[in-house]
Amino acid sequence: MRSLLFIPADAPKKLEKGLTSGADALIVDLEDSIAPDRKKEARESAASFLQEATAKADRPRILVRVNGIETGLTDADLDAVVPGKPDAIMLPKAVGGPSVIHLDAKLTAREAIVGLPDGAITIVALATETAAAMFVAGSYAGSSARLTGLTWGAEDLSAELGAEANRDKDGNFLDPYRLARTLCLAGAAAADVQAIDTVYVDFRNMDGLRRECEEARRDGFTGKLAIHPGQVPVINEVFTPTPAAIAKARAVVAAFAAAPGVGVVGIDGVMFDRPHFARAQALLARAKAAGLG
Repeated sequence: MRSLLFIPADAPKKLEKGLTSGADALIVDLEDSIAPDRKKEARESAASFLQEATAKADRPRILVRVNGIETGLTDADLDAVVPGKPDAIMLPKAVGGPSVIHLDAKLTAREAIVGLPDGAITIVALATETAAAMFVAGSYAGSSARLTGLTWGAEDLSAELGAEANRDKDGNFLDPYRLARTLCLAGAAAADVQAIDTVYVDFRNMDGLRRECEEARRDGFTGKLAIHPGQVPVINEVFTPTPAAIAKARAVVAAFAAAPGVGVVGIDGVMFDRPHFARAQALLARAKAAGLG
């Protein structure tokens, strides 16, 4: 998933438009974008949308961001949306692997009730969105076979820290949030799941968005959250491997295939080792997922 677009669950027209936004995934949001007195209506709207949207053959992946486990609202959220067969649940304010294990158990019970295969619904966790989560970012590895991605959030973290800002005057993240970003990236690598960068809130600033996407891709993230449909084309473009990158990756894979058992190969005077081989394979997998063969 290159682009994951947040849409409030109580906005049916926006949800319907989201299906044709070009986003790889829609995140039907039951958490931060929903006022406390609108939770029930939002669940009903999400359930109705899922029943229709998940039956479509040509559609983006559909995730539902439920309310965090500590709120006491997660069970009601899952009861409403699991019958609609979402592709994944996004778990906010996760505190390491134990939070994922807890959600896994809740999903297992509900899948059995509605007749879904065990593990049909995967999990994407907001891994470093709270202060406590920062200390356990390495505990996601092995927590659940359902876990497919980790992302992070600067807005809730800055509120919890009592910060005046999370970015500097040039729009760059300040040190506490760069640490959260790094821990998310490392946690995803340790768990062997996708690392997804956080939202860029200045949604009219496409140059800033592009710069942040390129920095995220450079560092190892393979997708980014979006808060506006207008951000989707830029995110998709940046996180889609270029023809030149694909050609280089194919050359590396072919060189290792031609010399099985070696640890290093040379291509045009440049040496490539096994980490380069693994990186090339991962890039080609992303290219295939993007429909580039």
